[in-house]
Amino acid sequence: MATIVLEHVKAIELPADWMKRVGAKPDETVRVTIVRESAATPRTGGVKPNRTFGMWADREDVGDAGEYVTKLRQPRYAVEK
Repeated sequence: MATIVLEHVKAIELPADWMKRVGAKPDETVRVTIVRESAATPRTGGVKPNRTFGMWADREDVGDAGEYVTKLRQPRYAVEK
């Protein structure tokens, strides 16, 4: 799988909806990473079981780590209409 990384890009050079989505000001410099999604990448939310959820285990405000992270990541997978 190929990954493309564009570094030191002025936000004003991005498509307007990208700039708005990342909350960048026009004069800010950003890094854009483009990766093809695999079949394993969820499109409608949800996360696969992963040991890294252990980093959330001791947080009392999180509750179910998988559910918390799914909710946290949900905006990434929202399909714009």
